[in-house]
Amino acid sequence: MIITKQKDIDDLLNALRDGPIFIAGCSKCATLCHTGGEKEVLAMKEVLEKKNLKISGWVVLDPACHLQNDKKLLRSHKKELEESKVVLALSCGNGIQTLSEILDIRIVAGTDTLFLGEIKHVNEFEERCVMCGECIADLFGFCPIARCPKSMLNGPCEGVKNGKCEVDPGMDCVWHLIYEHLKETGHPEVLEVIQPPKDWSVSAGRGNKWKI
Repeated sequence: MIITKQKDIDDLLNALRDGPIFIAGCSKCATLCHTGGEKEVLAMKEVLEKKNLKISGWVVLDPACHLQNDKKLLRSHKKELEESKVVLALSCGNGIQTLSEILDIRIVAGTDTLFLGEIKHVNEFEERCVMCGECIADLFGFCPIARCPKSMLNGPCEGVKNGKCEVDPGMDCVWHLIYEHLKETGHPEVLEVIQPPKDWSVSAGRGNKWKI
């Protein structure tokens, strides 16, 4: 899932400036991150109204990054949107851009998009994927690109100590995890192969379009 965090309220107030404001949340990732579900949308509505900002309406999109679903859901909010000066989007960056494609209204991002990750515990997430477009997680059992602060493809570095990362001593060194995993599964020979440099031209961060 895509992990987001809510922006500082003072920064949002500066960006919003005045109303009427329409608030759009997301039923998927932002809901699970507690940044853009119905509860958070209504809480944001209350905060903004206490700041004397008019709220024209709100919706939780299902999900915000689904262009056709957004168009259908927003049709029932046409009047509210026509009255609005700005849309506050409580979703990931993809959802924000989807709204920008549909609406001729200024969009303000209510969250910061962090990474693609795993839910470890309630409100605790761990980065697992950077959507590099060249997956090697099956080779090692873990992704060193996402889970190593140095994105080392041939590790570990000399800074690992007691299985912990030198950049963050509270974090397990992913290359230590990889070694233990390969040893347990009976394939330590994988580590004998030198991995070539990463081809970042195929990564998701290059504005690529894909048909599956």
